[in-house]
Amino acid sequence: MEDVWFCLLVASLAVYVVLDGFDLGAGIIHLLVARSDVERRAVLRSIGPVWDGNEVWLLAAGGTIFLAFPAVYASALSGFYLPVMILLWLLILRAISIEFRSHLSHPVWVPFWDALFPLSSLLLAVFLGVALGNLVRGVPLDEKGRFFEPLWSDFQPGSGTGILDGYTILVGVAAVASLALHGALWVALKTEGALQDRSRRLARRVWWAVAALTLLITGFSFAVQPQLARSLAARPWAWFFPAAAVAGLGALRWFLGRGSDGKAFLASCAYLLGMLASAFAGLYPLLLPASTAPERSLTVANSRAGDYGLRGGLVWWLAGMALATAYTAYSYRRFAGKLRPEGEEGGGYG
Repeated sequence: MEDVWFCLLVASLAVYVVLDGFDLGAGIIHLLVARSDVERRAVLRSIGPVWDGNEVWLLAAGGTIFLAFPAVYASALSGFYLPVMILLWLLILRAISIEFRSHLSHPVWVPFWDALFPLSSLLLAVFLGVALGNLVRGVPLDEKGRFFEPLWSDFQPGSGTGILDGYTILVGVAAVASLALHGALWVALKTEGALQDRSRRLARRVWWAVAALTLLITGFSFAVQPQLARSLAARPWAWFFPAAAVAGLGALRWFLGRGSDGKAFLASCAYLLGMLASAFAGLYPLLLPASTAPERSLTVANSRAGDYGLRGGLVWWLAGMALATAYTAYSYRRFAGKLRPEGEEGGGYG
């Protein structure tokens, strides 16, 4: 039963990364591709109907950990208390920057929120990438399953790890580049004219950074976490996930060069899904690796809830996620296609 819940957790995170990833990316590139107020409003309108619904999947992932793996929830939320608080504040700031921007027409008000939106989006991408980096590398769990790490290390050889250190910052930078590429493809898919052209050009440039960073983090990940190589060697079928990531990245470049925005965006989805699934397939059965003493690691077996709770929770989880999936499908179907001119019915937010 714990394996089922592990798969559900990974699925929730994967859907969140793909869906909320493009609106985070749209925020990162907001001021890079939009030259006028109309274009900035167009970027916001491209994500306006769906961005808040996308974040439901992050809540689903958090609820899944709480229900199925309470020991991991307790350890991670206490050990990462400060980063989690920063993450929550960034989510709040990003949300209000979208909602408050058009409430008042003022030469200070609008530019302030226009600056806060990309800044909070970029920092969110960094912290989400850093969280994944800490998960892959492991944390210094003690015999009671608790840990503490400084917010950053002093970046000296042999000085120990921090929540922000060389490896986790590298993963954070890779997350920013990947989501910026994902967001640029989404904006190109939803817009036309000069804004679409600039989004395509930016995507072509960022692709090279994503390709280089993918090679770097792959090499460093195998170096800092030996479990990855052992898991992939024990389960050869798991190589499908990194292969899917590489294929997605290659297909993305191919379709981007031919102006096929929809196919390029789907290839970006395949890349993100492949990278995330590769990390979790490589870590399995670990959920929170111990960097100091591997035997202290929290796994799907030693951190699971009781059988009764897992069986009962599965019924409610499936019912709730069925509703979330139906709502998500309706939203994307309802607002499919290019943005309509402002003022038309169904023209979007902004």
